[in-house]
Amino acid sequence: MKFFTVFSLFTLGLSGLFAQVSWAQASGQPAPADPTSFIFLMIAMVAIMYFIVIRPQQKEQKEHQKRINALKKGDKVVTAGGMHGVVRTVKEKTLVVEIAPNIKITLNRQSVSSVLEGENGKGKKSQSKDEPDESDEDEDLDE
Repeated sequence: MKFFTVFSLFTLGLSGLFAQVSWAQASGQPAPADPTSFIFLMIAMVAIMYFIVIRPQQKEQKEHQKRINALKKGDKVVTAGGMHGVVRTVKEKTLVVEIAPNIKITLNRQSVSSVLEGENGKGKKSQSKDEPDESDEDEDLDE
């Protein structure tokens, strides 16, 4: 019984000693970092985000808007809904797109998601070897 009492007093004494040592070490810590370094780090992070995310997205939007503004009769387009068609009439804010023989729809210019190519072959988008030829798909549908 005496052993446990002595042991518990000894451990309490050691814990008090460790508490005093840790308090003494805490007062000897260096001063906190300068807040200007944190501000510099935040500015650098914003700049990196701008050049990695925002700037390329703005470039892509400008290029898309140029393609939309340059649409002309005979261009093949894909709408935002995924329909493929050929531009038949171009107006200031709308397009008439033929999506099947004798089936024409009127669209807002902004609903065109991409311009594929013109019927006359100018501005033709290059096809990779993996992509099937569109004319082959049309022949399969006719049969």
